[in-house]
Amino acid sequence: MAVILIENATVATVDAGDTVLAGADVVVGDDGRIAAVGRHDFTDFSRRIDGSGCLLTPGLVNTHHHLYQWATRGLALDETLFGWLTTLYPVWGRLDAEIVGAAAAAGLGWLALSGCTTSMDHHYVFPRDGGDVLGAEIEAARTIGLRFHPTRGSMDLSRKDGGMPPDHLVEETDEALAATEAAIDRWHDPSPDAMLQIAVAPCSPFSVTTRLMEEAAALARRKGVRLHTHLAETDDEEQFCREQFGCSPVEYAERVGWLGDDVWLAHGVHLDDAAIAKLGATGTGVAHCPSSNARLGAGMARVRELLDHRVPVGLGVDGAASQEVSHLGAELRQALYTARMRGGPTAMNAREALRLGTMGGARCLGRQDDIGSIEVGKLADLVLWRLDGPGHDGIDDRLAALVFGPPAPIGLALVGGAPVVEDGRLVNADEEALTRAARGAHRRLVP
Repeated sequence: MAVILIENATVATVDAGDTVLAGADVVVGDDGRIAAVGRHDFTDFSRRIDGSGCLLTPGLVNTHHHLYQWATRGLALDETLFGWLTTLYPVWGRLDAEIVGAAAAAGLGWLALSGCTTSMDHHYVFPRDGGDVLGAEIEAARTIGLRFHPTRGSMDLSRKDGGMPPDHLVEETDEALAATEAAIDRWHDPSPDAMLQIAVAPCSPFSVTTRLMEEAAALARRKGVRLHTHLAETDDEEQFCREQFGCSPVEYAERVGWLGDDVWLAHGVHLDDAAIAKLGATGTGVAHCPSSNARLGAGMARVRELLDHRVPVGLGVDGAASQEVSHLGAELRQALYTARMRGGPTAMNAREALRLGTMGGARCLGRQDDIGSIEVGKLADLVLWRLDGPGHDGIDDRLAALVFGPPAPIGLALVGGAPVVEDGRLVNADEEALTRAARGAHRRLVP
């Protein structure tokens, strides 16, 4: 039996041809997968939804985030990346599982309300008396109902050894590797309909030793999981790599085995032509975080050139302490505007922006066969955007209305066919309770 019929909607499929269908139907089967797009022969539904005046898209995929930072928003507002980190590291050293769980639940709930159905998280701060912080955010994702790709991050290069983090926030290299392997064994689900997958994610060149980078890559490939790290975010990082390693960040990544189609890198702002070509040749992905890059004054990534070199590019909101809005739907417009600021009005269009937020993100996470487009057989991770209000009325191209217009309210968001947002409200969690818990977490860190 077909479970859900969404009828008479404009459907942006994000298939290979970027097909957009007007007045179309999409059928979700009882297996949580898309059973029909456009014409269909189904007659028996448990639910029918009128999509008139709405745009149906694949659910958005968030490819870079730090959910714990929801508890430390609004700090170091006028700092560069390195100054921002110096200010916040001591605060993050007081994290524990309760704080991380509250921050993650609020952050994931807000992401769901912004059109996100799949999110990664890069967690790399593990205070010794903080408890099971990774488990806390995994439980938060289960509560909200999002598909979740947390990464087990790590730092082992402290300030006394030439890195950025304070000494008390780093782990021993062997300890970090063992904990990463344990996280994979405990939580990673390799199945096509997985709700939870783990990736390996040493933090950055300025907080991680070469040994950890090399052995983390070997561990991930032995376990068959993906790799993620920050790279080429700022000029400071470029200078650090030149001074410490005698090469650029991408050259360093290649040296330590961190280029390949199982790797996606956060930011990629400061890339020269050779680096972009190298990423394209190796199939290495990039998580583009335009609002965070703007907030920290890091620069504008060369997304047009990355796409032209066939680099997989997805969108990320980045940590809420470096981008307080954290609205993934709004990143579609921010990505388009950033591309046009670099290359003029033809540098990116609405369809390309939506592709970044959907199929581009799915490719970064290695889920392009499961999510990222509206095609028969794929998982029913879908968002029905309401475009019939005053903020979008008069923009006849529904896809343009979504990308160029204000953030659109969500009529329905499904993950594997299960509702997570309806009529602009979370289905599985109380928003006021999430806010109270997150406020308490914030006050514990920032009295």
